[in-house]
Amino acid sequence: MERSCILVADDDADIRKAVRLYLEKEGFQVACAADGFEALDLLEQKPVQLILMDVMMPRMDGFSAIMRIRQKRNLPILVMSAKTEDSDKVLGLSIGADDYITKPFSAAELAARVKSHLRRYLELGGAGAGGPCTRIGRLEYDFEGHALTADGDPVRLTPTETRIMELFMRNPGRIFSAEEIYARAWDEPAAYAPENTVMVHIRRIREKIELNPKEPEYLKVVWGLGYKLEKK
Repeated sequence: MERSCILVADDDADIRKAVRLYLEKEGFQVACAADGFEALDLLEQKPVQLILMDVMMPRMDGFSAIMRIRQKRNLPILVMSAKTEDSDKVLGLSIGADDYITKPFSAAELAARVKSHLRRYLELGGAGAGGPCTRIGRLEYDFEGHALTADGDPVRLTPTETRIMELFMRNPGRIFSAEEIYARAWDEPAAYAPENTVMVHIRRIREKIELNPKEPEYLKVVWGLGYKLEKK
C-alpha cells in the first residue's frame, strides 16, 4: 500500500497542501489538481490508485469529473465536501463515488478512510484471472478474480459495489440489514443512518445486473429487514 499514488483534487491550495503533506507523511505519493480538468489530465499521466475529489471547483466540478472517470475507471473515489445535505451525499454516491467525507475532517479520519478503501481496492485488483465461481440464474461471480458476469457479459462494478455483490453471492437467500451491509462492505462500524448510502449502491448495482431495475429479480428489498439476493 505504501507509495501508492493518491490524486487530490481541490480548488483550495491550502487544503491541497495540507492533505498532500499528511498523505506523504503516511508514505503515499500524491498528485494534486485544482479542478476537474486537471484531475482528468493527471489521471492519464500517473498510476493513480485512489482519488480524493472536492465537489465545488471551477471549470469542471467534482461531480462532472467523477462521471467522466467512471466511464473508464473503477478505482476508489472519495468525495470531500463542506456540503452536508443528504441530497448531496446521495448524488455523489449515485454517480459513482465510493465514500463521502464531510469537511472539516481530521487527518486521522482521512488517513483511515484512504487506507481502508485502498487496501480493499488492491486486494480486488491484485487477484488473478479465474477461480471458484458461483452461478445464480443469469449471474456468475468469480471469487478469486472478483469478477461478475451477467448472461456471460462482464459487469463493470466499482470496488464498493464489488464487495456488496460478493457478500450477496456468498450468501444467496440471506437477508442483510443496511447496517450489516455497510459494516461488511466498508469494513467499519455502520455510520449513523447508513440506509441512504446502502440504498444508492444497491440501486446502482440493479441498474447493471437487472433486466428491469424497477422490478428486480435478483437484488430484492425485504421491507423492514433489509436486502437479499434471490436464489434461482
